[in-house]
Amino acid sequence: MSVLLCLVLASCISRYLKSPRMKGRIGEWRVRWMARRLGKQGYRAVHNVTLKTPDGTTQIDHVLLSPYGCFVLETKHMKGWIFGSEKQARWTQKLHRRSFSFQNPLRQNYKHLKALEATLGVPSEHLHSVIIFVGSAILKTEMPPNVTRGTGFVSYIRSFATPVFSEAQVEAMHEALLTGRLAPTLATHRAHVKHLKQRNESLATRQCPKCGSAMVVRVVKSGPKQGQQFLGCSTFPQCRVTQAL
Repeated sequence: MSVLLCLVLASCISRYLKSPRMKGRIGEWRVRWMARRLGKQGYRAVHNVTLKTPDGTTQIDHVLLSPYGCFVLETKHMKGWIFGSEKQARWTQKLHRRSFSFQNPLRQNYKHLKALEATLGVPSEHLHSVIIFVGSAILKTEMPPNVTRGTGFVSYIRSFATPVFSEAQVEAMHEALLTGRLAPTLATHRAHVKHLKQRNESLATRQCPKCGSAMVVRVVKSGPKQGQQFLGCSTFPQCRVTQAL
């Protein structure tokens, strides 16, 4: 093999390892490895869970089932400084002199919680959202205790020490999740990504019929429709127009 070909292959491999998709996978593998610390304490782990939802599908990185509750883990492989609060819709990543906006992962994980609640029939108070930043990201603002870095999520999960499920119930939830999920195949992943792309392209063109501003996806926070998504004007509270999603 020539030196030039070796250099080309090395360059291709390097670009692939730095791609967002591969970074995400590396982050998920790291969390899987760290979660093994909980494996001997009655926790059942299910990874890469795709569930059906009323508007398509949703993908969950990791689910940990235990006598102490169900933990839904969302992994973020990022670097730089991270700024955000529990109630902000968008968080900020600062990398050198550039800033990037991304969805509040707690809100992203909320949909996962509701999908898991529907699949398992588990009371919402026993479902716990956990956000895990891996990589070199530094959390620069005060975060809720369920937003963690590295192995910090292990201590957070261990802080739940009061049993709420029996061993038989944990086993039943584990079986229900394995049978209720879509097959963890490449075809399932591609179908999910295609749905998200089509949905985002459609939403990107929505404009408020009153003021012409962009319509954005929001989530009902309380009441009988809690967890359902709808479209609201991006200028709220100046404009309060809403639409069904």
